[in-house]
Amino acid sequence: MDDVTQFLIRHGGLVLFAVVLAEQVGLPIPAVPVLLAAGALAGAGKMNLALAVVLGVTACLLGDLLWYYLGRRRGAQVLTVLCRISLEPDSCVRRTEDFFVRHGTRSLIWAKFIPGLSTVTPALAGIFGVSVERFMLYNGFGALLWTAAFVTPGYLFSDQLEQVAAQAARWGSSLVVLVAGALALYIAYKYIHRQLLLRELRIARITPDELKLMLDAGHEPVIVDLRRPLDRQANPYSIPGALWMAVEDLEHRHHEIPRDRDVILYCACPNEVTAARMALLLKRNGIVRVRP
Repeated sequence: MDDVTQFLIRHGGLVLFAVVLAEQVGLPIPAVPVLLAAGALAGAGKMNLALAVVLGVTACLLGDLLWYYLGRRRGAQVLTVLCRISLEPDSCVRRTEDFFVRHGTRSLIWAKFIPGLSTVTPALAGIFGVSVERFMLYNGFGALLWTAAFVTPGYLFSDQLEQVAAQAARWGSSLVVLVAGALALYIAYKYIHRQLLLRELRIARITPDELKLMLDAGHEPVIVDLRRPLDRQANPYSIPGALWMAVEDLEHRHHEIPRDRDVILYCACPNEVTAARMALLLKRNGIVRVRP
């Protein structure tokens, strides 16, 4: 443990920059403990406080600019990729878009404090054409707030954190095993929960090719477009004849959907999870000829 402490004292700035950058580009590496440690080192006189804040903010901006420009160049594909590497990919798109709709560009300030949104929101800003100047202003302010929010407590309570570190050193490898075990259990829980959900949603689906053949053959199914407004803005195309109906509307207006026709639902989510959920909802309400 002493070797680790000495390493952090000698290379604390580099470690801080690398860990914060890694978290911002989407790697599952928590940066908050490192920010607290950097603040504690600054409180003990072993690191410059201003330098710690500058390194944290710079790392944030570099990672966020990467996803911002990828969002501008690659569009909604980038958002899908980001959500697929999330522990909860099936809710990632919807949560991020809801947050962006409610708060607009200001969401760039607060997104870093909400797990799962920090990496996705810059890409969303790029997708929907937020100017570089506006992005840098709001995102830079958010990066400063986020960095200071964790470096400052470490600086103010450096003595207490040093005592915690000393206690952790006495526990040695047992603490590392405990933390690693807790993290592994959390990831396993998320994975199992998602697999059970996908098994529940694995009902009869229809592919785009099958739907095209059905339409060419003269069938007239009821096609419902469940995409959210931002999805439609990013990709302003729709299946001919489709009805646009928000998920919230479908939950309350399912009685308007005919029971004697095929009903096709589609969305823009990973695993088509929204369409599958709504298909299950309609089945529970007596619409049995429904396919996502």
